[in-house]
Amino acid sequence: MSLVKDDEMALSEHIEEFSQRIIFCLIILIITSLICFIDVREIVKIFQAPALGVKFLQFAPGEYFFASVKIAAFCGILISSPAILYQLFLYVVPGMTKNEREIILPLSFGSGLLFFGGLLFSYFFLVPAALQFFIAYGSEVVEPFWSFDQYFDFVAVLLFATGLAFQVPVVQVVLGVLGIVSGKKMLSAWKYVVVLCTIISAVITPSTDPITQILLSGALLGLYLGGSGFVILLKK
Repeated sequence: MSLVKDDEMALSEHIEEFSQRIIFCLIILIITSLICFIDVREIVKIFQAPALGVKFLQFAPGEYFFASVKIAAFCGILISSPAILYQLFLYVVPGMTKNEREIILPLSFGSGLLFFGGLLFSYFFLVPAALQFFIAYGSEVVEPFWSFDQYFDFVAVLLFATGLAFQVPVVQVVLGVLGIVSGKKMLSAWKYVVVLCTIISAVITPSTDPITQILLSGALLGLYLGGSGFVILLKK
């Protein structure tokens, strides 16, 4: 009987701790989003920077306001994500074994670095290249007057998709650690990976120009080769 009560207490304590951490994460997210909304004009300038020579219009009442709210929420999520992940680790890590912690913690840290690296790569290389293509393509026919809300959706999707695509080495390390695929087999499949990277870059990049697709496919191929080499080093 006491064992059942102990289990019920342990379960209730876990649920209480989880709910407290969720509430704490929501508070952090709300605070960071509000701070971003207060200074949203400066953030908007950062998003507008790649679109040189483009004038943005508001096609509906409140369009810019709602776009500002989305920008603040998007940036709030990015800024608060390290703190949120840290809270998740504090909840999960005590239940892990030593070996699991030695694998999961570095892997998660590397995943975060790769994601933010993907955001920076997309912002400084992919977004300008894609925008330049769209502007140049219709320069002789139409004037570049864009809806800011649609422009932000375009940039946010490209940033987020690139950040996810940069998780390739993380997937490779997981497959290598689990013994599903060895690093040497990963390297031997580089011809197929080239084709796959080309397809993925064509899906992620909204423009059809070869420069944008070559940039992304080259980055993905480099990440894949680097991940394969890292898996080989781990097994030595």
